[in-house]
Amino acid sequence: MFLKVTHIIFRLILGGMLTYGGIAKFTKPVPEPTQMIEQVQRGEELGDNIPVLKIRNYIFGMKQTGYFWPFLGTVELLAGVLLLSQVFGILGAIIALPVTLNIFFFHLFLEPEHIRELIQTGGLLLINIWLLLVSYPRWKSVVLDKVW
Repeated sequence: MFLKVTHIIFRLILGGMLTYGGIAKFTKPVPEPTQMIEQVQRGEELGDNIPVLKIRNYIFGMKQTGYFWPFLGTVELLAGVLLLSQVFGILGAIIALPVTLNIFFFHLFLEPEHIRELIQTGGLLLINIWLLLVSYPRWKSVVLDKVW
């Protein structure tokens, strides 16, 4: 009983965070492709230091593709809703794994000094992995061929 309740709570936490993150991708307008170049030409400060500039360039690059930022938001939203549904939770956890892994690596490599965010994103990644491991008997036939 305790494991079932923990499983539901973990799905709600991960699903809620992904849904929130997915919606947030659509709330701000996408900057123009030349915005950063124009800021440099005007002599405006783009970042306080190199790590901040790396983060801004990374996110700006995803937005400037014209498709990746909305695609990422859609995938986060889809995975979050599937996890929250409690019916398609395994599918949501499978879809969420590369997203949570990337979010964790983003913070690990671009913001290693922000320990609280590393712990939070690491926790989400561990929750995602735990959800997949606990439900492995139910989805293993999808990845293992029964011919053996």
